[in-house]
Amino acid sequence: MATHQLRLDPLTGRWVVVAERRRWRPQALALSSEQGPEDPTRPCPFCPGNEEDTPPALETYGPSGSWRVRVVPNLYPAFEGDEPMVSTTHGPVFTSAPASGIHEVLVLSPDHQRTWAELDADQIHVIMAAIRDRIEAHAHSPAIRYSQVIVNQGRDAGASMAHPHAQLLGISFVPRELSDEQAGFARFVGGCLLCNTVALEESLGERLVVGSEHAIAIAPYWSAGPFELLVIPRHHGAHLHLAAQETLFGVGEVIQEALQRLRTHLGPVAYNLVFHSSPYRAFGQFHWHAHVYPKLATRAGFEMGTGVPINVVPPEVATQVLAGNESIQAAS
Repeated sequence: MATHQLRLDPLTGRWVVVAERRRWRPQALALSSEQGPEDPTRPCPFCPGNEEDTPPALETYGPSGSWRVRVVPNLYPAFEGDEPMVSTTHGPVFTSAPASGIHEVLVLSPDHQRTWAELDADQIHVIMAAIRDRIEAHAHSPAIRYSQVIVNQGRDAGASMAHPHAQLLGISFVPRELSDEQAGFARFVGGCLLCNTVALEESLGERLVVGSEHAIAIAPYWSAGPFELLVIPRHHGAHLHLAAQETLFGVGEVIQEALQRLRTHLGPVAYNLVFHSSPYRAFGQFHWHAHVYPKLATRAGFEMGTGVPINVVPPEVATQVLAGNESIQAAS
């Protein structure tokens, strides 16, 4: 069996990634609910001085002789190689394709402890510039149709390394989540779906968590989980890597403030941060944005069986908690 393979689920039409090598990541399988302390005998490969423990850097950002952000190939890639996206049928229900693509790690800072919520504006600017540069580099690969940027913060969010980092994955197909969002933009009449959302949420004020000159963070009306957040640039644009620098940096700063509010009012909750930018060479309406998904609830049988989420904290209540106007106990 190929170590990197896409397999088609004929029931849903979604591609599933089979990437056996990722099983060998530290703590890849959650066989226990406890994360446990880090192994003090194992040096962190993302800390300064341990650069030889990672593959050679693709990019480094910072003054000569040191670095502020470092981008390296992932040792346990989910996607690898440049084979074309050609599916193969193995009988009536089995379809596979090469899991070709790019999988990189972006180390957010030299500091082993500081998460995105705790970084200063200058460091966030460097991170956002690095994300932009790597997505732009992916765009030049004819085999890559879409790039996904994620931050998994905390064991419950899927992080296998404690040192705060992002992952950048360039893949050869457009995932269902993005194609569903593209369809949502196409269905909306009267301009851009998210431009309208910005205007409406600012006028109502009920779900506005953070607002700045360049971006806003809201607890969206359609939140599927407790304290879910949506970060939207004010300036309309389909592609993150083509955004103006002030927009890019402004989005990073709004994310920082939103995450800081989560930390202040909920504690060090695990979360997933994902950026959604238009697929490369795609036509049609789109407005790039970022989602924050705190890991505060478990998907139970109804959610798994139907795909319909149950959110126990209305976004209007979440907004009040994050503003310090209501306690999390009262919201629970």
